[in-house]
Amino acid sequence: MSQLPNDDLFEATRMTFGEHLEELRVSLFKALGWLAVGTAFGMLLANNVVQMIQRPLVEALETYYNVKALDELNDQYGEDPAQEIKDLVIKKKFIPEEVYVEINELKRLAKEFNASANDDGGGEIEIHPDSPPAPNSQFYLTRIWRKLSAEVTSLNAQEVFMIWLKAAVVTGIVLASPMMFWHIWSFVAAGLYPHERRYIHIFLPFSVLLFILGACMAFFFVFRPVLDFLFGFNLKMGIDPRPRIAEWLGFVLFLPIGFGVSFQLPLVMLFLERIGMFTVSSYLSRWRLAILVIFVISMFLTPADPISMLLMAVPLTLLYFIGVGLCQWMPEVNRGLDAPDGSK
Repeated sequence: MSQLPNDDLFEATRMTFGEHLEELRVSLFKALGWLAVGTAFGMLLANNVVQMIQRPLVEALETYYNVKALDELNDQYGEDPAQEIKDLVIKKKFIPEEVYVEINELKRLAKEFNASANDDGGGEIEIHPDSPPAPNSQFYLTRIWRKLSAEVTSLNAQEVFMIWLKAAVVTGIVLASPMMFWHIWSFVAAGLYPHERRYIHIFLPFSVLLFILGACMAFFFVFRPVLDFLFGFNLKMGIDPRPRIAEWLGFVLFLPIGFGVSFQLPLVMLFLERIGMFTVSSYLSRWRLAILVIFVISMFLTPADPISMLLMAVPLTLLYFIGVGLCQWMPEVNRGLDAPDGSK
């Protein structure tokens, strides 16, 4: 009994489920290979990367202690500190600290100071081994100024090594991202018609650019507002922050990756529209639902604070409508070429 002819010209090129799994395995293996290469280079840059990622945290800590010092001076004296005091605190990074000094100790220091003033010592360094006098209960309250030191702590020996290793891996992801995206898009292209695969060559460079743009936005525009917001609660509650480098590392390294991946939204929308899964009208008719989904995803991809969620959700909302605009106005690349009906 004869069989009816198959009108699908691409029937012979279809892949089975097992072949798709094999293609996925090969693509992931190649992507992991490039990740290993990137991580090897990342190990050479890990020290510099760790120093760089600490910078926003250290700057936020310095701002916290500066604001705290000026507020304490304002509360104590009931007036705004003079400009020279503000410059001393903010620009030169000195903070005041009140201490109690024993009267007998002050007398001893005054005696030592007078003796040193009368004898310049010939430029040699002198050490006075005299021990302080016996403790007494008479004190003078005085103020000293110390150089601000915003430190990030580590609680165990192996923590620093894990920080270095994580920094190397994340640096490797950034360095290897172009080739990793290439293999991921190649796997997607394996399930497409030839006329649809042409979009891969357009999407790949834009995909890498959007990933880097998202990561840079997280590092340069998100960290400081989030840290200032969180440290503001420390200031109100009177609890000084003592951040651990391991906890900060998880925040500062993986949040940019979340931003970079989420910034692929316009390309994903354009790709789905070009292969016929969605249309411009469907994107526009469901924009309220899309924004709700964006805010929910941002809530899971960012720490538990509203500032970081908004800083991700608002750009993604803008990118959603940019994606709609790309679908509407971006010229189609040979759409219909080599289509199953044979039209050009």
